[in-house]
Amino acid sequence: MVKNVLGTVLQTCCTDPLTGFYRDGKCNTGPDDVGKHTICVEMTEEFLRHQRSVGNDLSTPHPEFGFPGLKPGDHWCVCVDLWKHSFDAGVIAPVRLEATHENVLETVSLAELLRCAQVDNSRAN
Repeated sequence: MVKNVLGTVLQTCCTDPLTGFYRDGKCNTGPDDVGKHTICVEMTEEFLRHQRSVGNDLSTPHPEFGFPGLKPGDHWCVCVDLWKHSFDAGVIAPVRLEATHENVLETVSLAELLRCAQVDNSRAN
């Protein structure tokens, strides 16, 4: 049973667009996921802009990789190190804790995640 950062069963992050390293809708990970796509984040304009500025363009579609390009309001399993880079720069993107893989706690503290916890999960796809 894969767990989330709260110690319960890992929930789906998003199915539209279909996210996850394995494109299963969840922030699952394994040995071939070197980027650790394990944190479920709601995209904001500020987060997308900051990620683009550090070389992680999440807005431009790349259909050859099954990547539709993201817009504000979309949820996506992002690389934990890149999310942390934005967090450390003061760019806070909402996190769906129940859909964030427990391995994230190796990089980000639960206290940091709680500061960014998405309050209204009803918008998740």
